[in-house]
Amino acid sequence: MNLTVIAAGAWGTALAIAFSARHRVTLWTREDDVTETMQTERENRRFLPGYRLPDALLIGADFNTAVADAELLVLATPLAGLRPTLIRLRDTGLVKPLVWVCKGLEAETARLPHQIVAEELGAQALCGALSGPSFAEEVAQGLPTAVSLAANHAEFAHATALALHSPRLRIYANDDLPGVEVGGAVKNVMAIATGICDGLGLGLNARAALITRGLAEIARLGAALGGKPQTFMGLAGMGDLILTCTGDLSRNRRVGLALAAGKTLPQILADLGHVAEGVSTAREVARLATQLGIDMPITQAVDAILHRNEPAAAAVEKLLSRDPKSET
Repeated sequence: MNLTVIAAGAWGTALAIAFSARHRVTLWTREDDVTETMQTERENRRFLPGYRLPDALLIGADFNTAVADAELLVLATPLAGLRPTLIRLRDTGLVKPLVWVCKGLEAETARLPHQIVAEELGAQALCGALSGPSFAEEVAQGLPTAVSLAANHAEFAHATALALHSPRLRIYANDDLPGVEVGGAVKNVMAIATGICDGLGLGLNARAALITRGLAEIARLGAALGGKPQTFMGLAGMGDLILTCTGDLSRNRRVGLALAAGKTLPQILADLGHVAEGVSTAREVARLATQLGIDMPITQAVDAILHRNEPAAAAVEKLLSRDPKSET
C-alpha cells in the first residue's frame, strides 16, 4: 500500500518508520529545515533524534506530490493542525481515505476529531482514529505495541487495521469512534493530574486512586457522547490511561510534575518543546462536562490549575475534602 504520513513530529516519524517495513511510505512535513535534515542525514533530529530513517522511507518536499499517489493518509498533526490540514486536502482535491493520530478536543468548539472531519469532508468520508497506549520512541525502536483503529465504517476499520498490522505494531479494529477518541483525549488530562500527584509526593495509593477515578470520569463523558462501556476497559481507554499516567515518556505527565514543582505553564511548555494536548483539552473537557451536567472533579481541578492559576496543592486539598459518595 502507498501511505503518506502528514506531519513529521515524533509520532508521525515513528509511524512512518514502522509502516515502511511493509509499505511504500512518504513522510511529509511543513518544516523545510526538518525535511532537509531528514533527506540528507536520514534522521529527524528536531522531533525524534537518535532513530535512523529506513532507506526505503521517502521524504516528501511537495505536499501535492506527497499526497497524490497515496492510497491512505495518516494525519499526524497536533489537534490544532487537523482542521487546517483537512481544509487543504479538500481545497486541493486530494481527499483520500485517512486516519488521524491526534488526541483531544478542539479549542473553542470542543469538537472531537471525527466531528471536525465530518464538518470539513462530510459524514461519509472513509476515515478513522488510531489510538491506544503508545510512545513514539518505543514504536520507532520496534518494541511491541498494541493500539485500536476505530471508524464509523466497520469494513474500513477492519481492512485498514489488517493492512497496517504487524507483529510489533498490533492494530485492533474497533467500531466505537467516539469512545476511542474520548479515551485518548481525557487520559491526557488525567496524566497531568497524576504528574501533579506524584510531584507533590502523595504516594502510590493516591496515584492508584487518581487513575481509577480518572477512568470513571472518562467513562462518564464517553457514555454521554455515545461511547460504549467496553471501550473504556480496552486499549484506547484503560490501556492508554495507565501508560500516559505512569510512563516517564509522557509529555502530559511531565507537565504535571513541573506544575507541582512550582513552574509556570509558559515555562513548562517552552521547556517541553513538544505539544502536550492535555493542556488545551482540560479547558474544553471541563467546559463540556459543565454543559452536559457530568461530574468530573479531577478534570475541573486540572483546568483550574492550568487556566485559572489555582495552586496545585490547593486544588488537591479541594479534591480530598469532597464529601464521600457512591463509587459508581
